[in-house]
Amino acid sequence: MDHTSPQKETTLLITHHEFAKPTPRFPLGLISETYRPYFELIRIEKPTGTILMFWPFAWGLSMGAYTTGLPLGAYFTNLAKAFVGAFLLRSSACTINDIFDRKMDAGVERTRNRPLASQRVSVLAATAYLIMQYALGVTFFYFTESDSALWVALFQLVPLFAIYPLLKRVTHWPQAWLGFAMNFGFITAWISATKTINYPVLLAAMISCWCWTMLYDTIYACQDIRDDVKMGVRSTAILFGTWIRPLLIACGVTFVTMLAVTGVLNGQGTPYFVVSVGGTAIHLVWQSLTVDLDVPKSCWTNFNRNGQLGWIVWGGLMLDYILSLHLLQRSIIA
Repeated sequence: MDHTSPQKETTLLITHHEFAKPTPRFPLGLISETYRPYFELIRIEKPTGTILMFWPFAWGLSMGAYTTGLPLGAYFTNLAKAFVGAFLLRSSACTINDIFDRKMDAGVERTRNRPLASQRVSVLAATAYLIMQYALGVTFFYFTESDSALWVALFQLVPLFAIYPLLKRVTHWPQAWLGFAMNFGFITAWISATKTINYPVLLAAMISCWCWTMLYDTIYACQDIRDDVKMGVRSTAILFGTWIRPLLIACGVTFVTMLAVTGVLNGQGTPYFVVSVGGTAIHLVWQSLTVDLDVPKSCWTNFNRNGQLGWIVWGGLMLDYILSLHLLQRSIIA
């Protein structure tokens, strides 16, 4: 017979609930608790950041490959290198961001359990970890890039992302700086594929990608507006207030427009304009109709959807590229 009283049962349930640990997101559950905070520090369980870092690399490489007729084997080898580079860039960016923002993160509900904010990792340990990441990044780019592409990659790796977290304290436009930092991979990949610097194409592409980052990171910042105001963190989400949606529409329209301009300047074909440009426009309209900027969960969902949007742009570029290779092969045979 169970002699446990209802009151004692309730107490036991509450105690169990209070001390029960949430199941770690994949792949954190596969990692020892000793090392798990270091993988949390680079957000390995949240791949969207790496995906958003990767797409400019993939787009720049694809446009360059289309222009030069780069063989498919070399293309996919470079694409794999681009993904590794994007992962290293994003990892070090997260680490240095959390070192600077540890006190602010502790006061924001969404970020208070991050390794540095919760003091599961010391500043000294995180700094040593960052230096290791920088050393790995410099080594990787040294052996995979050369000349101008190498210097662009190193510029993105260190100063661009080291400056970003400091801007949250002095300006409401940290997203504007992030727009440059996130998308320099386009320049690196383009130069790597073509061995040239086409200023009109690169400028148009960077404006387009900059507007895209402004769009998705402003939505991302909407998750924390109340806590950010309390902690003194600045963002475009706070600055624009009730005018956030017009800002997002302007960024979206410019993103698509400059995507089209970049295609014209690079001589892209019909698949690019139909799939990449047209598909992106449709996806952004869908985003605008479905996101609720007052609901953090909706903002997070929409932020992740921008990682998925990259497939649309890349899909049109790949169709164009493969078709161009086919036409080139036919002309050689003829």
